Amino acid sequence: MTSVNEIDVQKVKELEENKSATIIDIRDSKSYESGHIPNSIHLNDDTIELFISNNDKEKPMVIYCYHGISSQGAAAYFLEQGFKNVSSMAGGFEVWRTIFPGSIEKV
Repeated sequence: MTSVNEIDVQKVKELEENKSATIIDIRDSKSYESGHIPNSIHLNDDTIELFISNNDKEKPMVIYCYHGISSQGAAAYFLEQGFKNVSSMAGGFEVWRTIFPGSIEKV
């Protein structure tokens, strides 16, 4: 498996605020709807291929899940698909929710 870079939630917050990375949520739809990182994109098996074919592979990307474990595999997958700068958010959404409780969007 490809080695995946992990970044902490403070760095993800900076990237989100200046919109310098694409932030991807790979949790289930219900979890995404009940709360997610602002401006993140929810991807699942039905939407991933369209995303891969329509997005800039040079733009930095951060993947997150619940606890930062599944996102590592997803990040490795995106690297294998030709994306150049992909990271997994350490600790996942649970850490984000703890550190930035006021910075959560709902659908």
